[in-house]
Amino acid sequence: MNSSARSVNYADLARLFLRMSVVAFGGPVAHIAMGEDEIVRRRGWLTKDEYLDIIAASNLIPGPNSTEVMIHVGHRMKGIPGAIFAGLCFITPAFLITLALALLYVAYGTLPQVEAMLWGIQSIIIAIILVAAWRLLPSALKSRMLIGLFVVSLLLLVLTDLPEVVVMLGMGALYALLRTLPAGASMLLVAGLPALQTVGTLQPPSLLSIFWEFLRIGSILFGSGYVLVTYLQTEIVDRLGWITSQQLLDAVAIGQFTPGPVLTTATVVGYIIGGIPAAIVATAGIFLPAFVLVIVTAPLLPRIRRSRFWSAFLDGVNTAVIAAILVTVAVLASTAFRTLPGDSIAIAGFSLIALALAVITLIGIIRFRLNATIFIVVGAAVGLVLGLATGG
Repeated sequence: MNSSARSVNYADLARLFLRMSVVAFGGPVAHIAMGEDEIVRRRGWLTKDEYLDIIAASNLIPGPNSTEVMIHVGHRMKGIPGAIFAGLCFITPAFLITLALALLYVAYGTLPQVEAMLWGIQSIIIAIILVAAWRLLPSALKSRMLIGLFVVSLLLLVLTDLPEVVVMLGMGALYALLRTLPAGASMLLVAGLPALQTVGTLQPPSLLSIFWEFLRIGSILFGSGYVLVTYLQTEIVDRLGWITSQQLLDAVAIGQFTPGPVLTTATVVGYIIGGIPAAIVATAGIFLPAFVLVIVTAPLLPRIRRSRFWSAFLDGVNTAVIAAILVTVAVLASTAFRTLPGDSIAIAGFSLIALALAVITLIGIIRFRLNATIFIVVGAAVGLVLGLATGG
């Protein structure tokens, strides 16, 4: 711990992470960049190398990367109490803002104007998730073997009922063994990982069930925060039937529209399922693994950083992450690009306006590096105008 870190108190942590929670728009990459500016450049709490090591360590464990980085910083400053304190400061304001919007969504989401605004945002969300996948491509598919694993992952996800987590962990283990074991030894890898139960339920879920599902998702969430959409679609929509794809898209839209961690989408999903208590347990469940994993692994950071096996494991997982994102986007696009009632600018049942919004967003973010929040606001405005024009 350097001298700057020793001089940091809890009030300093609160001022930084509470403020970041309410102004940190733009997703995990933006959060980490803002953290570098505040923690390294402005305050000098960590060196750039120390901060980069924390980012690398966060990428080697499941969970929301940007939140884990902030928890790591708290751990460096004040040990385990600091880790818990910093994480709660970064999560809680965003949770409360998202919960407030979730209440409004459930109360007024059936109004035509609100439906139209969310419709306009949904196509933007599809584009944002595609951008996340695009940005992961260079690091995820950096060799022929990884490209091969990506193709295998895509085929498994499309042609079989294997859960995404099984494919992801399977690809991670396979690539790690191929990279670290002697030739031929990797053939000992046993195929046929057990599939998870895929039977949905018509009974209202208990708070314990909700907590367990989101805890499980938080424990296996590798990759970008946007991979959460894949897990929620597979587990909460398809397997359990607790919400619809339409509600999931709306929840993602609200989570993206608010500052702070993208995983506060779980707050909206929880509220839709069972009100405020479910929103609280869903949020607690999905973030709890991040605290535990950071606290457990922080002392091991130097060894994890140099581990050939775990670096290879992450590379293998990331190939399946890209495949899962693409498959999920294809499923959600059929809902996001649908036409609004009265919208005549369509082809084969898909709105050309929604498609145009997605394309413009892709170009704006990738080519001109514009903030995604701009397009979310534009999408909401376009949806509202179109809804009013078509009689909504």
